[in-house]
Amino acid sequence: MQSYSRRRVLQSLASGFGYLAFAGLAHQAAAEDAKKSKNELAPKPTHFPARAKHVIFLCMNGGPSHVDTFDYKPSLQKQDGGASPVGRERGGAKLLASPFKFAQHGDSGAWISSVFPNLAKQVDELCVIKSMHTDLPNHAQAFTQLHTGSFQFVRPSVGAWSLYGLGSENENLPGFITINPPSDNGGARNYGSGFLPAICQGTKIGGNQIPGFYAAFLKKDEEPGPPLKNIANDNLSKELQRQQLDLIRGLNKHKLEREVYQPEIEGAIASFELAFRMQDEVPAVLDLRSESEATRKLYGIGANLPTDRFGRQCLLARRLAEAGVRFIEITAPTQWDHHFIIKDELARSCLATDLPLAGLLADLKQRGLLNDTLVVWAGEFGRTPYGQSGSGRDHNNKGFTAWMAGGGVKAGYSHGATDEFGYEAVDRPVHIHDLHATLLHLLGLDHERLTFNYGGRDFRLTDVYGDVVKDILV
Repeated sequence: MQSYSRRRVLQSLASGFGYLAFAGLAHQAAAEDAKKSKNELAPKPTHFPARAKHVIFLCMNGGPSHVDTFDYKPSLQKQDGGASPVGRERGGAKLLASPFKFAQHGDSGAWISSVFPNLAKQVDELCVIKSMHTDLPNHAQAFTQLHTGSFQFVRPSVGAWSLYGLGSENENLPGFITINPPSDNGGARNYGSGFLPAICQGTKIGGNQIPGFYAAFLKKDEEPGPPLKNIANDNLSKELQRQQLDLIRGLNKHKLEREVYQPEIEGAIASFELAFRMQDEVPAVLDLRSESEATRKLYGIGANLPTDRFGRQCLLARRLAEAGVRFIEITAPTQWDHHFIIKDELARSCLATDLPLAGLLADLKQRGLLNDTLVVWAGEFGRTPYGQSGSGRDHNNKGFTAWMAGGGVKAGYSHGATDEFGYEAVDRPVHIHDLHATLLHLLGLDHERLTFNYGGRDFRLTDVYGDVVKDILV
């Protein structure tokens, strides 16, 4: 307790005096504490003062259409039905104007379409990046690259890298939790630890249902929240469980001493211990019944409401961040793959997420959590300005929109731009590697220094690429 308080005081002084000598003392104190701790995920020193302590990543699986949400294009509206001057189907495809009205909101005057009426009220908290781009327009590859930095090889996820670099704030909870992750588009790779220690992988809570035709052939996963399956042992008391774990730990330690290096066993030991400690805290954290009616209304939680499912996920994310979970990911319960009837289908996806998104930002702000919680909203790519099947849009990896809030980014700020039709990032482009580098930077980690030696080579999340997007930093 004494060393923890000492570290917090030194870190506070370091923040106030711009790092200097106090930062070195804080770094040394944190390193000594981590070294002495038996917890493999004890808090670790950052490379420099962090702006964010936690990340809530809001993943819109499928690729939201930027030109129908945040990237207003008057030229697209004026030339509706004309031959597309951009894209691989240039001259053949017809431009498709957005069926939604755009308006400026907040003091920043940011353009947002009518599908996000509640989020528009929080627009002055958003840092909107309109010049995102990625390598491929295929779901599986782009989704995996969004999460791991690579679409070709099995690599650790961004959440695993964050946990590896920082450790966990709460030893009784997983440091990385993923809520309702999809089973397709790479599946567990998107929250896996790759070659990092196994304890860094994400803990899955719930699972996303695949809407539409395929739902009939797939098993529906449980809804996230209480009770978390198998969290308690009904057959053994805590004392007997402790004895059992001590025996297993001793056997595993003996095997480790014999074989010297066995990361799978080290991960199993750490996982067993974490699971034992989780019994005391997880049930209370997942139980939303303690929240007030006003809070539930803020998130759109209520029987038969279209916002209920995503609202519960967002509220759960806030509770997890509040409890010290380092990285929380939510995958939206609706697909954003709108090849057909975008007027109806995109509106349905936004209706399910708009109020919970606004509620999450408002709740974090009023609780004083937004300053050190980085909220990220993104899909794997965007959509084309030209139509598909007359009423939808195709995949577009050359230009799309993501936004951040809190955690050290500029509020009410718009970065970069696509061309006049929204096809390609042309002004200050931001690649997925740049997004990852910036996310780690806000957590106090240098993406070039956060490495892990595997197979004789030092690997990092951004491989040999990536630049911090300094223009969006406070």
